[in-house]
Amino acid sequence: MGLTTYLEQAKQGVWDVRAAFLPQQYFDCVTASGGIAVLLPPQPEPEAAAAAVLDGLDGLILTGGLDVDPSLYGAQRHPLTDPARPDRDAWELALFRGAEERRMPVLAICRGLQLVNVARGGTLHQHLPDALGTERFRVGGGVFATNEVVVDEGSRLADLVGPGELDVHSYHHQGIDRLGEGLVATAHTDDGLVQAFESEGEGYVLGVQWHPEENREDRRLFAGLVAEASAFRRVSHEPSNGVPA
Repeated sequence: MGLTTYLEQAKQGVWDVRAAFLPQQYFDCVTASGGIAVLLPPQPEPEAAAAAVLDGLDGLILTGGLDVDPSLYGAQRHPLTDPARPDRDAWELALFRGAEERRMPVLAICRGLQLVNVARGGTLHQHLPDALGTERFRVGGGVFATNEVVVDEGSRLADLVGPGELDVHSYHHQGIDRLGEGLVATAHTDDGLVQAFESEGEGYVLGVQWHPEENREDRRLFAGLVAEASAFRRVSHEPSNGVPA
């Protein structure tokens, strides 16, 4: 299972360097669900690198992080939007598009959901307090807010976590404005903000605006992705005559 990573200035002991990193919660959830975690830092030639990397993966997780560059969806930068990370944006867009071409299952978390929405031609609210008048989704200080979302009955998400109310961990100040092409909203908060979507048709793309990795007692989204990745692996290793290689 490939997981995208940060590439930021980081300190360890006497060292203060740019480094690729990802909170341990993410890959703990993958391994506890029966997967093998492979970390994917941004690459200097994203298209070529994505093509090579994806050939060795069975599933992709687009993780949380700083804001997607608003120029990618034709918007002017809001004063509170994070500085652009073009290396990470380009890398994750290449990975997502390559995964779609392969029909590889994808789980998109927080920033990942926003990136997929942009990749599908959607737009974002750059600062939710301006749009919704609330700071409920990011209280700050590294503390995750708890919010209740409502999951739509009959959705893939409901198959994993059940329909109806679900308490989730939030840490974001941006959110979906216009939904991207081929995406169906499957969970909302009571203010109408899209909190989850999935792809139409047979491909498995599931995006959530919250942080499921922060709930160590509930790994259902990761277990669902690992199951889809196992099925993808079986199919992708069968030759065209249907006989396993």
